[in-house]
Amino acid sequence: MQVEVNIGFEQILKIIKELPSGKLKQLKAEIEKETKSAKSQDLETLLLSGPTATKKQLNILAKNRKAINQWRTK
Repeated sequence: MQVEVNIGFEQILKIIKELPSGKLKQLKAEIEKETKSAKSQDLETLLLSGPTATKKQLNILAKNRKAINQWRTK
């Protein structure tokens, strides 16, 4: 059975303010858990869809590192 209830934001806020401290902490933990999982998925998507270096670019970086390391050891 499913019931749909239309409650305004102000009513929800009033109900939340009346919660005991234990239930308020539990609600806060649930909200934070939801936002953390959404953020981690967004970060993962961002990293996976980001630009990648080509083999040519990686070779250039390796050569530059080698040249810098040789310069530093002189």
